[in-house]
Parts: sequence; structure tokens; C-alpha cells
Amino acid sequence: MSTPKRAAAAVVGPIPYREVWRGKIIRFVALLVILLALTILAATMGSAAIGLQDILAMPLGRLADPRAAAKIHILWNIRLPRVVFGLVGGFGLAIAGTVMQAVLRNALASSYTLGVSSAAGFGAALAIGLGLGIWGGKFLIVGNAFIFGLLSMALVYGIATLKGARAGTLILAGIAISYLFSALIALVKYLVQHDVLAGIVFWLLGGLHLATWETVTLLLPIVILPSLWLLLKFPWDLNALSAGDEVATSLGVHPERTRILALILAALITSGIVAFAGVIGFICLVGPHMARLIIGSDHRYLLPYAGLTGAILLLAADTVGRTIIQPTELPVGIVTALLGAPFFLHLLLRSQGYWE
Repeated sequence: MSTPKRAAAAVVGPIPYREVWRGKIIRFVALLVILLALTILAATMGSAAIGLQDILAMPLGRLADPRAAAKIHILWNIRLPRVVFGLVGGFGLAIAGTVMQAVLRNALASSYTLGVSSAAGFGAALAIGLGLGIWGGKFLIVGNAFIFGLLSMALVYGIATLKGARAGTLILAGIAISYLFSALIALVKYLVQHDVLAGIVFWLLGGLHLATWETVTLLLPIVILPSLWLLLKFPWDLNALSAGDEVATSLGVHPERTRILALILAALITSGIVAFAGVIGFICLVGPHMARLIIGSDHRYLLPYAGLTGAILLLAADTVGRTIIQPTELPVGIVTALLGAPFFLHLLLRSQGYWE
């Protein structure tokens, strides 16, 4: 009698796991479908009327329209770089936010926590307001923002080496550095003329309006290479760190070394995106939490799901910002805050026990 029971258990046992795995695949495919639909929608929406049939006809050279050349130029040189930038930028910000929340064990950790955004903002303000920077020419603002964003991480790392790279130490050091660079931004604003001040404020609000194929080409390796490293090498370590330093050490993970390396990679991603797009809030905060509600806290799945969620959020926010009050546009940083804050409060109120 025991043999049939064992056989039945052997047959029935793996089914729940297969169902869980099937559910993960279905959710992943659903996110991809949403992302694809949003990409097509973003490419077609704007002040210039370009429909889906126009996009399908362009590669075949069958666009029968007197304004065909203008439509091709708008689609290829204006909208598509912006769409790709939104996808890459949202993906990178959400990946970086997920890593920061894991290694710092703080649900509110983001690019602001370590001072990366405020430091990059100061670098840009320095270039716009006073013309001071590492590089000259068209990369003056971008270069400054990128270097100062990484500088904030270097300062945090220096403090961590003196006091130990524990989560609490890193958070406190990051907050102090964030306040420092915020004060320096305010100082630059105070010193410059009113017409220059408008340029600083506009950059700090964030936006994808400067996206070109050149900036996309420069941004791709900065975001994709560190993201792949995090996706392929760090999921198990992040799972261990999320359980605490003692548990991580017992599992063979070096907490301080892993924490610093992961934060450096996250800061590199964030600095590159902020350098080209300005300060964009809430994506690196809300994106990871949305992904957790969809897939759970296992970083093997959470990291790619968070990347897709962040890409959807940033592309949707940019599409809304540039179409809601045509022909002008709202900076994407305003849209992400206006849409992200109510949603975040909704998560807080509806998800009982999730934040503990």
C-alpha cells in the first residue's frame, strides 16, 4: 500500500512548484506585453500625428504621405531616442533602487539616500550657473553631474572604511552628504542671475527632452553593464544580506565588501542616468516595491521584474508629461512625483504588514 502512495506523492509533489514557476513566467510576459504596448503608444503620441500604420510602413518605404520625410525625422530622431532613453533609464533606476534597499535593509532607500542625486545636481548647477566643470563643450553639464554623483559614493565609501560599512553607517553618511550638496545647490542658486537660475531649476526637475541617439549610445554601457553584473552575480548575496549580516556571514557572504561593491555599481548607474536626464525621483523608490508586490522578495526574480517595472513607469511618466499640455511639456520629475506619491500612499495603506 505504501508504494502507490509514494508514487502518487512523486507525481503530485512537483506540481505546486511548476505552478509557481508558471505564474512567474506569466507575470514576466505580462510586463513585457505592457512594456511593448507602451513603447508603441509613446512612439505614436505627440503633437505630430504619426499612427501605427505609419510606423509599420516606414521600414518598407511605403509611407504614402506628403509629409513622409518630416514624419520619419520626428519618429527616428526625436521620439525613438526618447523612448529608448526612457526604457533604459527607468530600468537602471529601478535596479539601483532595488539594490540600495536590499543592502541598506531600508524600504525608503533610493538615490537620494546616499546623496547621489543631490551631488549630481550640484555638479550640473555648477556647470550651468558658473560654467565650472571637468570637461568643456557640450558635455560640460553631463560630465559634472556624472563625476559629482560618483564623488558622493566615494565620500560615503571613505566614511564607511573608517566606521565600518554597516547599513546604519551608510544611511547616516548618505543623508549628511545629501544635505551638504543640497546646501551647495542652494548657494549656487543664490549667486547666479535670474535667467541662469531658470536653467538650473529646469535641469533639477528632470526630463528626457535632450535624448538623442548619441546620448543613448553613451548611456547604454553605463547602465547595462553594471545592471548585468548585479543581475548575474549578486542575487544570492542580496538575499543573504536582506536577512542580516550575521546570516550573510554564516552563508559565506562578506557583508561589508558586498555592500560597498553593490552600492558602487548602483551609484554608477544612477549617476549616468541623472547626468543625462536630471534628477528623476520616485522611480528608484516605487519601482522596486511594485515589483515586490508582483513577484516577491527573492532577488533572483525581483531584480529583472523591478527593471521592467521601472522602465514602464518612466516611459509612462514621460509620455504623460509631453502630451498632457501640448505643445509644452511637464518635466518628467514632476510627473513621477505627482503620480508616484499617491500610489506610494496607496501601497502604504493597503499593504498591511508589508513594510515591517
